[in-house]
Amino acid sequence: MKTTIILGLMAIATAQTAAAQQFQEMTYTPAKTTFSLFAPSSAKQVNVRIYKDGQGGKAVKTVKLVRSGDDRWTGEVKGDLKGRFYTFDMGRGECPGVFAKAVGVNGQRGAVLDLSATNPEGWERDVRPALNSPADLVVYEMHHRDFSIARQDAQYPGKFLALTEPWAIKHLKALGVNAVHILPSYDYGSVDETRLGDNKYNWGYDPVNYNVPEGSYSTDPYNPEVRIREFKQMVQALHKAGIRVILDVVYNHTFDIDHSNFQRTYPDYYYRKKADGTYSNGSGCGNETASDQPMMRQFMIESVKYWINEYHIDGLRFDLMGIHDIETMNQIRKAVNDIDPTIFIYGEGWSAGGCGIPNDRLGMKANIPQMPGIAAFSDEIRDALRGPFDNDATPGILGGAPNMEESLKFGIVGCIQHPQVDMSKVNYSKQAWAVEPTQMMAYVSCHDDMCLVDRLKASVPGITQEELIRLDLLAQTAVFTSQGVPFILSGEELLRDKKGVHNSYNSPDSINHLDWANKMRYPQVFEYYKNLIQLRQRYPHFRLGSAEQVRKSVQFLDAPKGVVAYRIEAPRGHIVDRVIVVLNFTRQEQRIAIPEGKYSVLAASGVIDLNGLDIIKTNQAVVAPQTALILQD
Repeated sequence: MKTTIILGLMAIATAQTAAAQQFQEMTYTPAKTTFSLFAPSSAKQVNVRIYKDGQGGKAVKTVKLVRSGDDRWTGEVKGDLKGRFYTFDMGRGECPGVFAKAVGVNGQRGAVLDLSATNPEGWERDVRPALNSPADLVVYEMHHRDFSIARQDAQYPGKFLALTEPWAIKHLKALGVNAVHILPSYDYGSVDETRLGDNKYNWGYDPVNYNVPEGSYSTDPYNPEVRIREFKQMVQALHKAGIRVILDVVYNHTFDIDHSNFQRTYPDYYYRKKADGTYSNGSGCGNETASDQPMMRQFMIESVKYWINEYHIDGLRFDLMGIHDIETMNQIRKAVNDIDPTIFIYGEGWSAGGCGIPNDRLGMKANIPQMPGIAAFSDEIRDALRGPFDNDATPGILGGAPNMEESLKFGIVGCIQHPQVDMSKVNYSKQAWAVEPTQMMAYVSCHDDMCLVDRLKASVPGITQEELIRLDLLAQTAVFTSQGVPFILSGEELLRDKKGVHNSYNSPDSINHLDWANKMRYPQVFEYYKNLIQLRQRYPHFRLGSAEQVRKSVQFLDAPKGVVAYRIEAPRGHIVDRVIVVLNFTRQEQRIAIPEGKYSVLAASGVIDLNGLDIIKTNQAVVAPQTALILQD
């Protein structure tokens, strides 16, 4: 039995070693270019075709690859191929392979180039912004087009380079975010890069080439070097501003099956199937990849490492992480730790349907205790605040829904076990799933589902503009005073709306763009968000970082229904001081008993002032309707 186990482990290790080598599908030198492909040993023939251009025209050379091992094919072309394009062809349609690092327009052909030539000036001196703890992060989720397409002074609207422009950097720094989560920015399938004038829009959750930047966000999708260099310039500019870059990765499915690079090189290896032979569809997009397969697992590990090493990415957000197996996620975390343990990893702790392997093996939210150093989104705090995902008209506590207090308290402590949280009353989870509070992403809205403004309009009948703003600010106060990692959708600081569209993944710019005029229309909203972020960064009370410290320091106070109140004691400099937060979701003024003391009022009635709005001596907190009160003792 022991011999069998050892041989099995040796086989896995051998397969993974081969995989690590395999994903150098194209290795360029001026003297020759070597090609290598993971494809079935049973394949009748595997060819590499060389082209002059990234699309159109006939191949100028065809080279037969030869078997060089189990499921491994290699060959070489002598001479300097720099600037040429290539495809692999084993009779199922040509493609650039699964690990192309550069492609032509629309990603149909791989490109031969010297990656070092794509580095912007000073790239070797680019430094990842310092981070002491994930609790210190403030994550700002954005889509490249949304953020800049309607900005009148943008030189590169809708492009990677927009995030290098002074206006963009100035806005992000003024807001105070220190991490930008960019929606999928690899080469995806639904936007035709040759017809960008058509204003075709997509979020990008339809992967084609996982390891190449998307061409529609570059200034020249035909030139393979441009998209790579401009992506690096974007990262470089954000790093200089002290802002980390988090990449949204979608390894859980492909745009389709038959035309995917996976299927065209090794049919059915990379996808899970059900017992009846049909494809499993945990993604809800027609397929799900098989992270538990050794080569798919190694593909994901090597891809993550490549984005970190080549593009200096600082974090990864895994789309539908609940489709990936736990072992793969842990191996990714280990590989990332070997590079830089401060690189943050989080994901959606769910799938969009049943998967091909059991839930207890998958990266579900409930299994986060088995994935140290990996975080998941909390739908408990999200839906306690604004209502359930599947019904836009059903409110949360913001709209007066009853019995949401315990779910909100669970989110406030970072979804850890806390003696004052009654898990029997928490939505979705009946036991704590985070071991540490930094394993929980606190949010009220993201790109998916309605944005916060639209959700409030849909779920609070007769809401006025004044009430909308009060509830918007109150919701974010709950997020930013929680012990999790705070996350906001770009434009919420501008009171963004998407005209009520629930799922705007392919809606036009007129729905998705940020209306920058709102910054002038609602200056109090931007000011509140900015000050709220500064409050979190100044006071360690909201960034305790460890479950033990949260259980020791966070104490909930008695409060009526519709109100959540708590105090946090934490060291600040050489003293231990107390902060009290009262979140009043009711439409009446509320009075809460607090320890008697002398307090500085940091937030009240929709205004935050870090220098203090007032000094009061009291044993009672008086909180205006639908607002937060924050006091420092």
